[in-house]
Amino acid sequence: MKPNILIIMVDQLNGTLFPDGPADWLNAPNLKLLAARSTRFRNTYTASPLCAPGRASFMSGQLPSRTRVYDNAAEFASDIPTYAHHLRRAGYYTCLSGKMHFVGPDQMHGFEERLTTDIYPADFGWTPDYRKPGERIDWWYHNMGSVTGAGVAEITNQMEYDDEVATFAVQKLYQLSRGQDERPWALTVSFTHPHDPYVARRKFWDLYEDCEHLEPVEGPYDVDDLDAHSQRIYKANDTAKFNITKDDVRKSRRAYFANISYLDEKIGQLMQVLKDTRQADNTMIVFVSDHGDMLGEKGLWFKMNFYDGSARVPLMIAAPQMRPGLVTAPVSTIDVLPTLADLAGVDMEEIMPWTDGESLVYLGQQGGERTAPVKMEYAAEASYAPLVSLRYGRWKYNRCALDPDQLFDMENDPLEKTNLAGDPAYAGTLNSLRAKSEARWDLNAFDAAVRESQARRWVVYEALRNGDYYPWDYQPLQKASERYMRNHMNLNDLEENQRFPRGE
Repeated sequence: MKPNILIIMVDQLNGTLFPDGPADWLNAPNLKLLAARSTRFRNTYTASPLCAPGRASFMSGQLPSRTRVYDNAAEFASDIPTYAHHLRRAGYYTCLSGKMHFVGPDQMHGFEERLTTDIYPADFGWTPDYRKPGERIDWWYHNMGSVTGAGVAEITNQMEYDDEVATFAVQKLYQLSRGQDERPWALTVSFTHPHDPYVARRKFWDLYEDCEHLEPVEGPYDVDDLDAHSQRIYKANDTAKFNITKDDVRKSRRAYFANISYLDEKIGQLMQVLKDTRQADNTMIVFVSDHGDMLGEKGLWFKMNFYDGSARVPLMIAAPQMRPGLVTAPVSTIDVLPTLADLAGVDMEEIMPWTDGESLVYLGQQGGERTAPVKMEYAAEASYAPLVSLRYGRWKYNRCALDPDQLFDMENDPLEKTNLAGDPAYAGTLNSLRAKSEARWDLNAFDAAVRESQARRWVVYEALRNGDYYPWDYQPLQKASERYMRNHMNLNDLEENQRFPRGE
């Protein structure tokens, strides 16, 4: 019997807070229970530190240079296989509750059913423009209001969304428990927290009143001391126009931690339903984020860079074929697709042509290192040209045609304070990694492809907004005539079939 699969995805969760499951000081009892029975991947990296490109890569197992989802307004093409396609083809019922930030008219990408709409728009309106470097598009670009406005509320736009995501997911798990569909299921539940704005409910905010982690380990730098790309992020986020106080920073981090606890409560609800409906033993669980959040480290917030706060994410997999324990080898979110296929018994020969990743099952069984470097790309807002990165063993190497190279020793310098690229003692390492990077990426060709995509989308978006507008946003379908009791149904059969467990 094939296992059921529950994929829990969160948004902008900093992987450095998950050194071996949730940090001890985080109030996350349900995630800690999940961690205890999971293979935990300490050094997991997003394929791209931004929502839409990171998620498209996660679902497809391909880097943005292959998916062409370069930014938060780039179309995810319908002909790219995702894990939902592969699992559905193998006989799974596939369903999504929550965010996946699909852009374009295909709002399913292999899911048989979606329970909610998305929280972000599906059109091309958020397209960056490399032809206008440094231009701020104020109505949609991030600014630091998320930091200066941090605090407490009982309901927000994001809470309303995640409350709905959890409610529909719980309802779906109850429906699946009734056994009316004999297929195994793969349910993806994707929350938008702890993504900014940094606002939390009082009950979770109060958990961190005496937290010792409300200030960054590495305080803000003078903007002139930041690397070139970080300076671009600083400007893109309009940081200079905001007076960010120490109290703003503490409140923002406190609300962020509180929202991890908010998510933990919802994850606990999902796990309890699995247990109560006797589905837990045959359900493997994957917990992952799309990218991280700098949380004020180096004076940076949100994501959009390759520093660990932005690019490193938690990944935990609870599956019978993988033993609980810690894996320290660097891995990628694009490895999740082949891992799911491997665990579900899908023919891996059919999977591998469609992915840049590799199955992590062997690491979950044997531990050890991997020989392939972890690859990252970024070609979205705050960049003026594509950036690429390799995490290879202890090293992280970043390259951009506009900037000096960066080389960090992640074992001796986990805060990435010292760029070793200019140190003659590390010239051999630098040259070796540069050669690997150049063999993988032609940055001029990458830049040309991004510019062409952006230019096309600017034309299409302006045209489609001129006159009557037909949105691509997903409209959830509720078949009211097939719910509860209707006169084409036999009431006796209905009441029995909808009960679980039966006869008790």
